[in-house]
Amino acid sequence: MSRGARKVAVIGAGNVGATCAFVLAQKNVGKIVMLDIYEGFAKGKALDMSQGGQILNYDGKITGTKDYSDIAGADVVVVTSGFPRQPGMSREDLIGKNADIISQVGAGIRDHAPDSIIVMVTNPLDLMTYHMQRVTGFPHHRVVGQAGILDSARMTHFISQELGCSNEDVQAMVLGGHGDTMVPLPRYTTAGGISITQLMDEETIDSICARTAAGGGEIVKLLERGSAFYAPGAAAAIMAESIINDRKRMLPCSAYLSGQYGMEDIFIGVPVVLGSEGVERIIELELEDSELSSLQSSGAFYKEQLSNILGY
Repeated sequence: MSRGARKVAVIGAGNVGATCAFVLAQKNVGKIVMLDIYEGFAKGKALDMSQGGQILNYDGKITGTKDYSDIAGADVVVVTSGFPRQPGMSREDLIGKNADIISQVGAGIRDHAPDSIIVMVTNPLDLMTYHMQRVTGFPHHRVVGQAGILDSARMTHFISQELGCSNEDVQAMVLGGHGDTMVPLPRYTTAGGISITQLMDEETIDSICARTAAGGGEIVKLLERGSAFYAPGAAAAIMAESIINDRKRMLPCSAYLSGQYGMEDIFIGVPVVLGSEGVERIIELELEDSELSSLQSSGAFYKEQLSNILGY
């Protein structure tokens, strides 16, 4: 990654993409380019954000475009393009609709930002991350999906509500696919450094885990039109910032497995170290048999969809 002028491209200027760009702007990561098929949409939001620079103390180097040539030189590309979930629709229902979009976006990234690292947000996340890697042909470590950070943040919030403590003091761990098969890990989840298994009864923990898995659907139902965007956009921004600033953050992300956790040729949520090279290391936790079985079942679910629906 170039250590000169830095650049992040955000593909898709909808709610998730705009939130991601806004958070990145406040972190002063460098130049931000938002790309959308509706050019005025991207340019209008970029101009609005730029005008907030003095108010919130950031540089305001944000532009909008519909031309892929404008993402040339991007160090990181965040992809949020795609149809959002609607009430009654699962993430998996989106597969056919969004696969075609990712094929087009991936070609644009491959042709104009061939040295970038891609952060995927488009649902169904783990499938679209795999699809993006195949479309671009990028090395596996340069394509990563935003999943566990958001799911862990949701679990963190529910725990803090239950315990009556600050979100900042809770560290949750959620692995597996970004969907109903996700695997919350209470044993690796703490509040103030104390395992939640010592702070809550099993029934309460099970309820929080179930609500975490259904967290996105709960918001879709409440909104009635559209899906979550503040937390997903912020989570993607944290990943991009860790990469572009080489922060080496240890975060749960959808990464390519080649034998880790007994799985191969699949993108699934696991703890990784994110730095300037993308996924620089995959952390293999010591899991109990039931936890490992749940994680592998989550992987098998997406593996089947990769074959039956996307033809991989």
